[in-house]
Amino acid sequence: MDWNDLRILLAIAREGSLGRAARTIGQTQPTMGRRLRALETAVGHKLFQRTPAGFVLTDEGQIMFAHAERMEEEALLLSRTLEGGGEQLSGLLRLSCSDWFGVWILSPVLAEFSARHPGIVLELLTDPRLYSLARREADIAFRIRPFEDAAVFSRRLLRIPYAAYVRLGADHPVAGDGAGCSLVTMDTAFGTMPDVQWIRRMLPNAQLAARSNNREVQAKLCALGVGLAVLPIPLGDGLAGLERVDLGEPPPTRDTWLGYHGDMRRARRVRAFVELVVDQLAD
Repeated sequence: MDWNDLRILLAIAREGSLGRAARTIGQTQPTMGRRLRALETAVGHKLFQRTPAGFVLTDEGQIMFAHAERMEEEALLLSRTLEGGGEQLSGLLRLSCSDWFGVWILSPVLAEFSARHPGIVLELLTDPRLYSLARREADIAFRIRPFEDAAVFSRRLLRIPYAAYVRLGADHPVAGDGAGCSLVTMDTAFGTMPDVQWIRRMLPNAQLAARSNNREVQAKLCALGVGLAVLPIPLGDGLAGLERVDLGEPPPTRDTWLGYHGDMRRARRVRAFVELVVDQLAD
């Protein structure tokens, strides 16, 4: 194995294509392809699957990638130490969470982390898709359910309270069984979520006005008077134009879980971020 070819593995895995990876490290695309084939021959395994969406690591490639990243970190640390640069962390840290959580909960932590470690590039993915930690689609994920993969290191991070909200100064108070009230809820794919079932139980005769899988869209529609919405309190209290309404029973709370793959437990940038998140957010 030519250890220099591990840079090729890292670049292709991070960029998803030979062309982008070649531009990243200053090589030509044919050279990248040739060196990748040489590395796969040397280790005796296919390291990538070629898919319409780009290059995806195989199981053997994921193992190689985790070790190659640690080697890269050590090489960079050695270089900085010899040059008197200390132990400044660097590299890419890819995070996955829901849209509203990224904006209202995680953003201040990201800003603090970026100030402490300017050499690290933070990439935050905020869509409903559950990114795979095993396939290195994300390094760290925040979810509302416990992680089931035994290879994932996880912990419960914090409990999020919810409340019912209406437009500030709404003309029609919510009362009784919800007759005459309009609702803004999650879309049908998330219809089994506790807050959706709770509001249907509390206001069985309320009329459905709008659905969205985006909590911030729900909050904005609520503030514009489209209907009542059940929202995480950090979002609902933080957005202008909303006020809480008491329906006689609080909505169910939700736990947020933090997880990262076991292969990443020695990565200093992962450890540094997890330590900061736990310090800033854990209840």
